[in-house]
Amino acid sequence: MEIVKVVGKGGVVTIPEEQMERIVSELAAGRLIVYPTETVYGLGCDPFDETAVKRVYMAKRRPFDMAMSIAVKDVRMMEELAVLDDRARSLVKKFMPGPITLIVAKRPAVPDILTSSTNEIGIRIPDNPVALKIIEEFGPIVSTSANIHSHKNPLTCQDAIGDLGPAVSVYVDGGPARFGKPSTIVQLNEGEMALIRPGAIPAETIEAALNE
Repeated sequence: MEIVKVVGKGGVVTIPEEQMERIVSELAAGRLIVYPTETVYGLGCDPFDETAVKRVYMAKRRPFDMAMSIAVKDVRMMEELAVLDDRARSLVKKFMPGPITLIVAKRPAVPDILTSSTNEIGIRIPDNPVALKIIEEFGPIVSTSANIHSHKNPLTCQDAIGDLGPAVSVYVDGGPARFGKPSTIVQLNEGEMALIRPGAIPAETIEAALNE
């Protein structure tokens, strides 16, 4: 278990190159990392490695019938994994990067274990430079809160360490989460919007954006 401290200088936060290489190599080897986002700390792995995804479920003690999301760095990466209609694209344009997760139709590349064998995937672009840099260097990563299932949200790296301990290979400490509450989860299905989980963006704000 290793803790990587994010370096901040002149308003820019970075991960030293040697440590970034370590993070990427651990993800490539199927191990787990914890990383900062603007909402809460995330637990990540390679979403295309089914053994790694199983490790996430076991570390969190999360039921396998509860789907998990994926974090990406931009719309291009998002469309490689998910099918976006005009409504989804409008929400991505208005709120991402930001604290919203969209549940939309998945593409065949997304493993069934991640989506509990459904045809939909939760996907988001986090508004955190460290998370985005990790994704830029490695590719899409699993996005789920870095805690044991049903425990309190991890607002700091220490919160995540207290819950997950040695189950995680590398913890990336980027300071307290800015929002301190999870992303709002919205499902878009056949033109209808359903609020799956309240979060940092009020549902009324999202509905208003869809009706513009």
